[in-house]
Amino acid sequence: MEKKFKRTTITSALPYANGPVHIGHLAGVYVPADIYARYLRLKKEEVVFIGGSDEHGVPITIRAKKEGVTPQDIVDRFHTLIKNAFEKFGISFDIYSRTTSQTHRELASEIFRTIYDKGGFIEQSTEQYYDDEAHQFLADRYITGECPHCHSEGAYGDQCEKCGTSLSPTDLINPKSAISGSAPVMKETKHWYLPLDRHEAWLRQWVLEDHKEWRPNVYGQCKSWLDMGLQPRAVSRDLDWGIPVPVEEAEGKVLYVWFDAPIGYISNTKELYPDSWEKWWKDPESRLVHFIGKDNIVFHCIVFPAMLKAEGSYILPDNVPGNEFLNLEGDKISTSRNWAVWLHEYLEDFPGKQDVLRYVLTANAPETKDNDFTWKDFQARNNNELVAIYGNFVNRAMVLATKYFDGKVPVAGELTDYDKETLSAFDGVKSEVERLLDVFKFREAQKEAMNLARIGNKYLADTEPWKLAKTDMERVATILNISLQLAANLAIAFEPFLPFSSQKLRDMLNMKSFDWAQLGQTGLLPAGHLLNKAELLFEKIEDNAIEAQVQKLLDTKKANREANQKAAPVRENIGFDDFLKLDIRVGTVLECQKVPKADKLLQFKIDDGLETRTIVSGIAQYYKPEDLAGKQVCFIANLAPRKLKGILSEGMILSAENNDGTLAVIMPEKTVKPGSEVK
Repeated sequence: MEKKFKRTTITSALPYANGPVHIGHLAGVYVPADIYARYLRLKKEEVVFIGGSDEHGVPITIRAKKEGVTPQDIVDRFHTLIKNAFEKFGISFDIYSRTTSQTHRELASEIFRTIYDKGGFIEQSTEQYYDDEAHQFLADRYITGECPHCHSEGAYGDQCEKCGTSLSPTDLINPKSAISGSAPVMKETKHWYLPLDRHEAWLRQWVLEDHKEWRPNVYGQCKSWLDMGLQPRAVSRDLDWGIPVPVEEAEGKVLYVWFDAPIGYISNTKELYPDSWEKWWKDPESRLVHFIGKDNIVFHCIVFPAMLKAEGSYILPDNVPGNEFLNLEGDKISTSRNWAVWLHEYLEDFPGKQDVLRYVLTANAPETKDNDFTWKDFQARNNNELVAIYGNFVNRAMVLATKYFDGKVPVAGELTDYDKETLSAFDGVKSEVERLLDVFKFREAQKEAMNLARIGNKYLADTEPWKLAKTDMERVATILNISLQLAANLAIAFEPFLPFSSQKLRDMLNMKSFDWAQLGQTGLLPAGHLLNKAELLFEKIEDNAIEAQVQKLLDTKKANREANQKAAPVRENIGFDDFLKLDIRVGTVLECQKVPKADKLLQFKIDDGLETRTIVSGIAQYYKPEDLAGKQVCFIANLAPRKLKGILSEGMILSAENNDGTLAVIMPEKTVKPGSEVK
């Protein structure tokens, strides 16, 4: 039996304050969260909707260093930009605060200390990279080097952005500190870890047995993690930007951003309700719902619940309706490549059209799989649905009522079978929209509301009251009464989805008050009710506006291409003796094959003139094994062997990297004896 709750705490993932918000964030998190919060408020349920900026972590320190400002300068700038954009877009947070607030600092420290005092953490000493020149330990993003898979330079210690492979800092070839440029050394450091393995048993029961109703993509990702077995996760790191770890022996260490950020939901609630915040987070009769993107599923379904359970006094999430990703014009949204539609820019380019974007993003919501946003679809949905169906119906009904009945709701006469059939469409709309919203199917719920507009538009087109006005005004009165009642229903049904348009429609209809409970009723506007002046609910978007947006993206793509066409800067000079240390030779490829379960790797057997050696190279995307068998290639013969996918690689095949990232193997122009040295 489904549990009934007294109130609902809604959270939306905290946007990272090192850049603005884009449509991927909106579609995945903020629009669905806002729809749900508005829906519950309309039902007069007790609800709080919490948002805020995530303001700690390494990317912020990197951006600050690049710009020559402080991390606080960075987060102040983007927190303000994001908050203002959300307000203009109508995301109806009850509070939008930040993780640099004093309230957050105190509560995050308190929660850490409570878990610490209960023995909920384990201490481990590990060796990590340390920059002797900068006198600090290096976070993964502060370490760069050569990717062991595609061999591109500039790979980070956590990921190669060229080939997308996840890495550890120790995987990098020739690692360097991004701070000083020097080669880092390994140094011992102590950190605190949340032992997720201790929580695995109850998490398996809680997620896999007690929450089978969660979305398949959410449930499936959690099951995959649990089936792999959970491991301890560091909750502290060596950094000078963040909340200090509140124990005596933790000088120079801060709470890891993944630990501190979700506590922001709680601290922001406390900031909003300093005297009553606990009822939203500790009362078993409160329901907790997290709205997130798929990259945050594990944190909100496994890690954060384990933190709350370890602390001991907090409720756990009842549902986590995580969405997949939204692509842009067939390509993955990328902040680093500026391949995005930024919210603050949209609001400037399309003033007064917040609801158009809300409608399109909900219609294309990536609820269970990735979806795509295109400007042509944006235009088509506005012009063919919002304007031609919803707006057209409302405008016709309003204009005809003004023309024939002095802007008043006419008295309905005897109903025809078609009238009754149209009115019957009202009957189930409330229960159907509720059924869909209650299970977070926002795309289908909005479609149900739009179906009402389709019914109204068809009803007016079929009955043609403008023609009947010549012979049967009583019939016209009935048709327009029904149409205006339907318009009033649309003003309620679309309120969670299109709040600006719903307010505009209510103003036109002169609806002083409205209630979700009234949805589906056919007497919302009494006969004689005075309407206000009719206005266009939506406007057509012309081709030139869309072409300008498409051109902006094309310019971005061109700029990225031109940036990639510039040769990489020449590295620092080395001495001739250093060059002589490299033993570069020509070898003949005896065998070449793909490495199993590694899309980018080829395994070579090379005749090096002395013996046969094995070399693994990340060039499988650019060559088929049969293309290289029998060819001669240049390779570094004296590179220290290292294992790649369990295969000991005894050297490195040399390739030239094109501006577009493709690789070309270096081969001698003429055949030479295997083992010939390159000088």
